[in-house]
Amino acid sequence: MFCVAPPELETKMNITKGGLVLFSANSNSSCMELSKKIAERLGVEMGKVQVYQEPNRETRVQIQESVRGKDVFIIQTVSKDVNTTIMELLIMVYACKTSCAKSIIGVIPYFPYSKQCKMRKRGSIVSKLLASMMCKAGLTHLITMDLHQKEIQGFFNIPVDNLRASPFLLQYIQEEILDYRNAVIVAKSPASAKRAQSFAERLRLGIAVIHGEAQDAESDLVDGRHSPPMVRSVAAIHPSLEIPMLIPKEKPPITVVGDVGGRIAIIVDDIIDDVDSFLAAAETLKERGAYKIFVMATHGLLSSDAPRLIEESAIDEVVVTNTIPHEVQKLQCPKIKTVDISMILSEAIRRIHNGESMSYLFRNIGLDD
Repeated sequence: MFCVAPPELETKMNITKGGLVLFSANSNSSCMELSKKIAERLGVEMGKVQVYQEPNRETRVQIQESVRGKDVFIIQTVSKDVNTTIMELLIMVYACKTSCAKSIIGVIPYFPYSKQCKMRKRGSIVSKLLASMMCKAGLTHLITMDLHQKEIQGFFNIPVDNLRASPFLLQYIQEEILDYRNAVIVAKSPASAKRAQSFAERLRLGIAVIHGEAQDAESDLVDGRHSPPMVRSVAAIHPSLEIPMLIPKEKPPITVVGDVGGRIAIIVDDIIDDVDSFLAAAETLKERGAYKIFVMATHGLLSSDAPRLIEESAIDEVVVTNTIPHEVQKLQCPKIKTVDISMILSEAIRRIHNGESMSYLFRNIGLDD
């Protein structure tokens, strides 16, 4: 784990007044490591609760201490069984609400279904549905980290604090990557360019963008704009009305905008799940002369056989935070490294409980970050 606490945080981290209860809503023990780290930093014990699955796969939650009139913080890290994770959280939130908790704050470092935040043909905006369910269950505040789209905050009718992991990843680059001054920050698609620009400007480095066939940007062909039938129907359109049709997009041959020859390439993104696009980007960067390739992301889902593919790829190191447990993946692939972000989550909990300003945690963060 990699993290160094600033002196001003170390002196204040354990100061919490009475009436705080910290719960972990996970029935999976591997998902409780982050909760334990947060509790240790706050100097409090984890609340007593039982979360388990009945033989018929129903989720049962039993709170084993009083929460009446207290600030309850429920930490939920997402396991591989995402839907069970959501039900555990909702049931625990509702149990605290019916037990007369003063406030119920969800600490969800990785917000599930965050990629489903746009209309896709005749689908639905699932992250909006999930936000409504959490608010209805009784959540009064949400702490999360690096939402896939910042606009997801607008799906909630409660306060949302969208913390950033970039200070920890930047610190890792500066202290752990030798000769990082010879690096270039890479966006594997134009959609990631803003994040790459933010990293590059803070590190005073150059930027490169991969554009073309290998990009993994969200396709316009699957959003709501093309949901009407593409075939013209004479009966449906008035004879005098000629609606102009958009020319279909065609991806150009793959190109790298920016110089990566003889440089260290650092690919940045918010989520690394299906690694195919990262592997394709790494191969392209190698062909263009990059001699080392790092991948930096906040949320390391690393699904399916991602560890094996990374181990066999041109990528030298994948750096992710512990918003999602991935100890098993690290055993399968030594290239995966972890940055601990429990410090900023525990400080956010402390400030909310004590009624202090959260602006300290958002210093130097602009609208585009």
